[in-house]
Amino acid sequence: MKKRIAIFASGSGSNAQKIMEHFKHNDEAEVVLVLTNNPQAYVLQRADNFEVPTHIFTRHEFYETDEVIRLLKNLQVDLIVLAGFLWLAPGSLLKAFPNKIINLHPALLPKHGGKGMYGDHVHNAVLTAHDEESGITIHFVSDKFDEGEIIHQSRFKIESEDNLEVIKFKGQQLEHQHFPRVIESLLKKMKS
Repeated sequence: MKKRIAIFASGSGSNAQKIMEHFKHNDEAEVVLVLTNNPQAYVLQRADNFEVPTHIFTRHEFYETDEVIRLLKNLQVDLIVLAGFLWLAPGSLLKAFPNKIINLHPALLPKHGGKGMYGDHVHNAVLTAHDEESGITIHFVSDKFDEGEIIHQSRFKIESEDNLEVIKFKGQQLEHQHFPRVIESLLKKMKS
């Protein structure tokens, strides 16, 4: 039986696409659902291109009801992947899927994490701090932003002439290279 992945994303969904590509012809696992809180998110188009079903939900549905959890349970989801998803996971979701929700953060946690630290906000913080390196962190999701147990980190050197776009590009290269692979190795470790 293939392991089943659900992806949550709020925006463009380039990482979601890389994950869908990675698992499209995989014998071990498949992406069964893409969920978003943003009806305009480009990730919906990306999911459609891969013929992966989508679900759009509201803040009320996510935090005040069990609709999203029921949907994930009905689909027998093994792993939930947050790929550019900007809301904090509610306690009910964490309880329903213990150690089965992971996130990618575009910096080397614990540096530059926390509420409001996503996308360009993170890369600007890295520039402002004059860090000599940055990278990505893949971690389990907890009830606080970016504080769950770290699963994987990859780094890149920041050159003195690197600007926001270059840092973003270097980080995204690492994201696209490592995120699908780390997901695959996590799924292999899970008991059937």
